[in-house]
Amino acid sequence: MGAALLVAGTATYAFFKVGAVVLGEEEFKPIVAMWFATFALAPGFFLPLEQELGRALSHRKAQGEGGLPVVRRIVAIGGAITAVVLTAILIASPLITSNYFDGDWWMLAALATAFVAYAPAHLARGVCAGTGRFRSYAFVMGSDGVIRIVACLILALFGISSAAPYAFAVALSPLVAVVTVGVRGQLSTEAGPPAPMSEVTQNLGWLLVGTVCAAGLLNAGPVTANLLASDSEADLVVWFGFGVLLARIPLFLFQAVQAALLPRLARLAARNEFQEFRDGLRKLMLLVATVGVVGTTGAFLVGPFAIDTVYDATLSGRTLAMLAASSAIYMAGLATAQAVIALQGHAYVAMGWAVGVTTFALGTWLSSDLLFRRIEIGLLLSSIAALACFALALRVKLRAGAAPTPGSMMDAITDMPLES
Repeated sequence: MGAALLVAGTATYAFFKVGAVVLGEEEFKPIVAMWFATFALAPGFFLPLEQELGRALSHRKAQGEGGLPVVRRIVAIGGAITAVVLTAILIASPLITSNYFDGDWWMLAALATAFVAYAPAHLARGVCAGTGRFRSYAFVMGSDGVIRIVACLILALFGISSAAPYAFAVALSPLVAVVTVGVRGQLSTEAGPPAPMSEVTQNLGWLLVGTVCAAGLLNAGPVTANLLASDSEADLVVWFGFGVLLARIPLFLFQAVQAALLPRLARLAARNEFQEFRDGLRKLMLLVATVGVVGTTGAFLVGPFAIDTVYDATLSGRTLAMLAASSAIYMAGLATAQAVIALQGHAYVAMGWAVGVTTFALGTWLSSDLLFRRIEIGLLLSSIAALACFALALRVKLRAGAAPTPGSMMDAITDMPLES
């Protein structure tokens, strides 16, 4: 899983470089907007299904029961969620297209296609996680970015200079991996006893609220920049997207390391070694703090040179440091939230991310009239607010003697709203 995250992250940076060079910043702007909107929506709505599917299948596997009824139940729920969100997108399509995509209906179609395509990708990951097929899980996660960049390089070699084909390369890329692991039989499950709704919805509501807010907050900066920018500021929107990606490098690296650490914490919890579990969490938070400080300092000192060299973009060290700081605090919040989920605090996590979203909206609205500064302040304040909520919740859960369960640890391990 860690290697898959690194591969996916590297492919993301390559995609943005290719897109900016081939299309130019003005033509690439709607793809940037579609990209961040996709990863605000898809993980938010489908990651909870992945988590609950993985948890339920893992439980049935431990009981020696087949998981096919669970898969069918989650697929039905996923279909209903997809239909509701897609209907909402279509109803609001004139407003979204005119205000967010500058009248480009192809981008709206690509956004809707991407949302639908990521549903089977997350469900496939849930099946792989719940049945212990973590190599296939990593393949679905990592190959998405690779397939995307290969498709875009092919389009570039054929001289395609229209934005729409590149947007649909983003939208359709996750389906290739799903088909591949499906053909290999890695998504098969055995028949078993019927799955009542309660078996797959124990924490689904709280997980939905939490991940929708968490994924939305993670991508709020570029989405808001696209909404607030004037027609003459297309290059600034693209540059801001580059800056957000650069600021996320520590977050990508952290999640890759974390993917390797969390299973160890799960084993400690399963053996009731709670003191070692707490020590592991402390080490994880120390790693977060170290990565955050190094990332923020590096963004301020060498960020402007790096973004100019890689993307030929101009952003100040202050802007990049603010983005890196908010990303680092978000990273600490994510790690703390996962610990709270492991201690069965799903409701606390949902409320914490909701507080973060509310704080972002208020901070961006009230803090400044400058395009970048108001968003930077909003992102920083929102990450701080969410982290404070999770830290308080973790303290409450630990003092109450809350203990992880195999199901809550599975939810925590797969709670990764950062997609690429």
